[in-house]
Amino acid sequence: MTIAINQLTQQQPLSFDEFLAHYGDNNRYELIDGEVFDLEPTGLHEEIAAFITTKICVQIDAKNLPWFVLQRGLLRPSNTGMTAFRPDVAVVDRNQLTQEPLWSDQSILTLGSSLKFVAEVVSSNWQNDYARKLEDYAVLGIPEYWIADYAGLGGTRHIGKPKQPTLSICTLVNEEYEIQQFRGYQTIVSLTFPDLKLTAEQILRAGR
Repeated sequence: MTIAINQLTQQQPLSFDEFLAHYGDNNRYELIDGEVFDLEPTGLHEEIAAFITTKICVQIDAKNLPWFVLQRGLLRPSNTGMTAFRPDVAVVDRNQLTQEPLWSDQSILTLGSSLKFVAEVVSSNWQNDYARKLEDYAVLGIPEYWIADYAGLGGTRHIGKPKQPTLSICTLVNEEYEIQQFRGYQTIVSLTFPDLKLTAEQILRAGR
């Protein structure tokens, strides 16, 4: 999530409808407080998102859960008018979609109850993943949020010093996220997908 487009091309913040009209068909942009951000995913960024998706889909299929993985769909929190996140990986509860007002016509979710899991792969604008999205995803009630920082870009207050590749798994407890961090060959712990047998290294290097 590299650059705020507004800083280059516009001064006025965009509304959600304006964002949708200009960028809705392009899955590399998201809107945060009226600013348009170019996600600019690198190759490894996309590989990691795809690796997480693949492993999670196996778990969903094995347990025959009524869930599916949505990549690059928009999450527009109903309590904010000028924000539309585009998670790298999002697990949707199919049973909740009847409550979604926009879903039948567009790939847009508005309710946290529709989501079981979200993952963000960190790029240069890491502040959004570690701060803004951490807060908003908790408010929405999303049970589990992964921050896959494969290049160790996050601030030292988030991943420590010296900075190193880190997978932060945020689990919702009493409406706030408890964060557990995994590095190297540590085996991850996921409450949403307890049968995942993966190390942080496998995820942050996309199984290489």
